Amino acid sequence: MLRLPAVLLLLIWLPIVSHAGVIKGTVSGANQQGLAFANVAVRGSATSTGSNEQGEFQLRLPAGQYELVFQYVGYRPHIQPVRVQGGDTVLTVNVTLQPESYNLGEVLVKSTDRDPAYAIIQQAQQWRAYHRREVAAYRARVYIKSLGRINDTPEKIMGLFKLGPDIKKGIFYLSESLSDISFAQPNVVKERMISSRVSGDSRGISFNRASAARNLGFYENLIKPGFSERGFVSPIASNAMLFYKYELVGSTPRGSEVVHKIRVIPRRRTDPVFTGFIYIVDNSWRIHSVDLNLDKDAQIDYVDALHIAQQYVPAPGNPNVWLIQSQQIRAELSGLGFKGSGYITAVLSNYANVVPTYPTPPAAKTAPPVVVEAKDDAPLGQETAAQIRKRKPDLRGLNAQVRKQVKRAVRDSLKNDPFAQMPRGQVQLVEKGVNERDSAYWDQVRPVPLTAEETKDYAVKDSTEVIRESRPYQDSLDRKRNEFEPINLLIGGYTHQNTFKKQSVAVLPLAQIFQYNTVEGAVLNAQAVFRQRTDDRRNFTLTPTLRYGFSSKQLNPSLAATWQLHPAKIKQFSLLVGRTVENFDRNSQLTPAINTLYTLYANRNYAKLYRRDGAELSYLTEPVNGLNLVTSVSYFDRRELFNTTTELLRDVRGRAFTPNLPVSEELPNPSFGSSQALAVGLSMDYKPGQRYISRPDGKFNLGSKWPTFNVQGRMAVPGVLGSDVRYTLLQAGVRDNVPLGLLGTSTFRMNVGSFVGRKRGMQFMDYRHFSGNQTILAGSFSNFQLLDYYRFSTNSSYLEVHYDHHFNGFFLNNIPLLRKLKWQEVASLNYLATGQAGHYVELGVGIEHIFKVLRVDFYSALQSGEKLGTGVRIGLGF
Repeated sequence: MLRLPAVLLLLIWLPIVSHAGVIKGTVSGANQQGLAFANVAVRGSATSTGSNEQGEFQLRLPAGQYELVFQYVGYRPHIQPVRVQGGDTVLTVNVTLQPESYNLGEVLVKSTDRDPAYAIIQQAQQWRAYHRREVAAYRARVYIKSLGRINDTPEKIMGLFKLGPDIKKGIFYLSESLSDISFAQPNVVKERMISSRVSGDSRGISFNRASAARNLGFYENLIKPGFSERGFVSPIASNAMLFYKYELVGSTPRGSEVVHKIRVIPRRRTDPVFTGFIYIVDNSWRIHSVDLNLDKDAQIDYVDALHIAQQYVPAPGNPNVWLIQSQQIRAELSGLGFKGSGYITAVLSNYANVVPTYPTPPAAKTAPPVVVEAKDDAPLGQETAAQIRKRKPDLRGLNAQVRKQVKRAVRDSLKNDPFAQMPRGQVQLVEKGVNERDSAYWDQVRPVPLTAEETKDYAVKDSTEVIRESRPYQDSLDRKRNEFEPINLLIGGYTHQNTFKKQSVAVLPLAQIFQYNTVEGAVLNAQAVFRQRTDDRRNFTLTPTLRYGFSSKQLNPSLAATWQLHPAKIKQFSLLVGRTVENFDRNSQLTPAINTLYTLYANRNYAKLYRRDGAELSYLTEPVNGLNLVTSVSYFDRRELFNTTTELLRDVRGRAFTPNLPVSEELPNPSFGSSQALAVGLSMDYKPGQRYISRPDGKFNLGSKWPTFNVQGRMAVPGVLGSDVRYTLLQAGVRDNVPLGLLGTSTFRMNVGSFVGRKRGMQFMDYRHFSGNQTILAGSFSNFQLLDYYRFSTNSSYLEVHYDHHFNGFFLNNIPLLRKLKWQEVASLNYLATGQAGHYVELGVGIEHIFKVLRVDFYSALQSGEKLGTGVRIGLGF
């Protein structure tokens, strides 16, 4: 439901726009073809719009006399006077823009001269820090349209899986949104979505987000588009000249300004860089616009080509501050046999409350006289790089000035700030009712007109939505979706859907249904997952399991259930009841499939199992932003199990199965017979500065610059329901992903803990285990890879550290043949300190993204400085 101020604003504003006049037309190039995403602005105001893919534009203005400014990157601006009559009249204005004439002037350039573009780029680099922070705060309105289309489809995905009946050529996603945003340095963006529309889904809410556009700020050294693990060097980054060559195409006057068109050329195809053009304003050395591309050389998976265009304009009433007016991202996509394309266009207008960092920009130092040497090959009339460095502006006090102006903007806005009620960390608020606007409303407010293809998509999908959501239609699609394919059951399992009732039943893949171990023999692990969903993200999941061991002749039934209780907040109950067969390390990376393979073919029964009878109840919630709490209580009767079979498919001479007892240095004899334990647990994850989006259908966390801190405890309580175990385990930890620019990204996880107080009746499953690996197959690369599964398990103190660094192709992309494979390097360190382990270290190097999904690492292990061994590990590495 809209808040009262928004309702009043809407009631006041709609009558005004409904009696305004409409200007529409087409912006064309010299070849009479429409210019997609051209800018159309009202001169001297904050009102602007853009053209669509066909070059068509529309603008709604009150009656009066105006001057429209038509701009397109690489074309000469055109100013068109217009008179709007009002009263819902329509004025057609068709404009043809002429290519900009860029002249090199009278500069004499000799073969030994540096291209004049380098001097311009050097000036832009020196002013980059200022322009990145020249505006302390502002507000604006943002219109965003997103479209994705499928141009070609395969008969089967990867030659294995049939396509669903609803995957067809044409537009598969089309959405629009209108939002108000506020910005304050250093990068505090708040957004309130006013309206949203998703083609074919009247209840859908667009995932458009205005703040995402700021991730493509070319005043930053490194651009992180969000669709690639790599960062890309800005053409005016502080180290850009190591990555780019530049050519001055020419210069042209734009009013009182002179704009230089500079071609940016990668020095090496392997570098993470753009190609195209950047336009720099003379004297102020700011970005006027960009027209840049990424292609397959950028090593982006599934993206064949990407085009980014941005246009900047002076802020209303302040020519010394420039703000982004529009941004377009267009992509050509391919992968898994699909080919497609898409775009996201954003138009910013109605700038208000613009607070500059300085009333006037800092003055550049006076250019020193140019010394011309009397040599035939000397540069004529050009400053050297050293002379330009002497003109670097004095930006001392810039940070203090930014903070001062931000405080002023916050103070001034408290009287009438529509964003004041947004709590700290909330970057976007989508209130109820934003998707309830009709097509007449969108015809009034949409700044960028729809193309014929988009109009048809809305008309067809919206008119058929009732039919598509009807039970007969959904049942007909389900009959096709639910067709059984053996390959699905083999690889990913089988799912039967009832879309109309929002129900599904999923069956595990064969590798999890049929297992083998020496304790149970052949195992039938029959499990189904029933899920009931609602329109508002509440759901209920029920998972019954019947596990039967053909050698042990033991039936182990259990039932798990999960309830998500609130549509928008995290409030989730989970229950497990029954009999299960567990690994002593419940977090072991030894999967049933890996253990089955090694048991049957290598005589290695690595899995050590015990039986549990009882129940566990847990509750997950987020009481405050960034803090997740999990509480649990459990009671289990634990029973020791023994080997019941020695059958296998391949007998390795001289190798026999080991008993079903873990091998531990701290507990030489882990046999326990039976044990009962009542345990309670509490785990707290806290991420300071957590940014998030609030929508009617839930809260979506976006992360923060801070790591995640964890504190947890588990306590076994004796004397209740026959419980014979007493212990208290306390643990603290921290984990994070740390971007390091072009060098890649580091991930780390550290835990320190100890069993404190009195301990009584502890069994081996109560110990703290450190997930190791004794096979060539890695279930997870975030754990130990050469450590025996239970060798250093402890009921004392411990320190555990895992560190991975993903270089994202920093080295391999420079090797001509290997770069085509798009492999990426990774380095690892795993560390463990316990009383028995001393200092145990694993060092690893590897390659990931092999065939896009595999990772291969080589590890070496040391204990207290002595080498223990080496090994290769293979697993998934996307």
